[in-house]
Amino acid sequence: MPSPPPPAGRPTSKDVAKHAGVSQSTVSLVLADKWHGRVSPATVAAVRDAAAALGYRPNNSARSLRLGRTRTVMLVVPVLTSPFFGAVHTGAARVAAERDFGVVVYPTRDGIDLSPNPFSSAAIDGVLASSMAVEPLDVLRSAGPGSEDLPLVMLDSEPGRGVPTVNDDVAEGMRALAGYLVGLGHRRVARLGSAVRTWTFRARDEAFRAALEPAEVVAEAVAPLTLDGGREAALTLLASPARPTVLVCDDDLQAAGAYKAARALGIRVPEDVSVTGFGDLRYARVVEPELTTVRLPAVELGARGMTALLDLLDTGDAGPDVVLPGELLVRGSTAPPASD
Repeated sequence: MPSPPPPAGRPTSKDVAKHAGVSQSTVSLVLADKWHGRVSPATVAAVRDAAAALGYRPNNSARSLRLGRTRTVMLVVPVLTSPFFGAVHTGAARVAAERDFGVVVYPTRDGIDLSPNPFSSAAIDGVLASSMAVEPLDVLRSAGPGSEDLPLVMLDSEPGRGVPTVNDDVAEGMRALAGYLVGLGHRRVARLGSAVRTWTFRARDEAFRAALEPAEVVAEAVAPLTLDGGREAALTLLASPARPTVLVCDDDLQAAGAYKAARALGIRVPEDVSVTGFGDLRYARVVEPELTTVRLPAVELGARGMTALLDLLDTGDAGPDVVLPGELLVRGSTAPPASD
């Protein structure tokens, strides 16, 4: 039996159904990629072939009106100029585009101004937020009518608080780093932590200290995740009477600042003191010697976070919490401690 002639004008899902010999609801399931376990692979192929033959493209504007959606989501990060969060945005935006969603980026910097309300439920369908930007749960609950009901997925945030999370495995990264340094023979450690005390930094610090025996932290400080912040804190730590043999930083940019402090004090890296970072940002390969650090998959973090959010919007289920493995990268900034 010959295929029906192509329709005049823009083809519709009804035309696709007629061409494929299936119901319109079957076409909807296939084109929304919700056919698994409900439609046979042969029927899926027939629907897709029919759509391709007719040149059918879903009318997303009409679909959005039916669903009451804007097909726009918000990504909340501290700063978009950070290499890490720039990479998070890259991954999130790629997945959103593949699923025909737009992304509004809200960089909070040192705070957040909710006037006008950026979380207005009339403007966006959901939020993907980093815990390093704000305390998004508190913000959403107080942002105005309807905001508390917005679908939310959290990045680098504590699991088990009733919100889907996608995290890098920062604890395992710090355990690997601690084991490596102890194996080199380091026993006197200086710890340069983040002045931002969100869950991700608490988790990495707790894991590092728990894995550090028989070494101990002999000096510690916190600083902003900046070059100058790292330099100023490291000047104090490296001038300690019981000078550490290794300086462990929460961030690669802090570590780059520690290099500047060491140079100012006439201390060589790694001959006199080893230095480590965290994140594997671009600075890690620019400094000399190159920085030992833990790579975090920032692009994948953004992609998996956006996937979870869009799944939550489509099906009401973001899936299980996601933990992405990091990787310890040993480079030239670490060596066995010099003999006392």
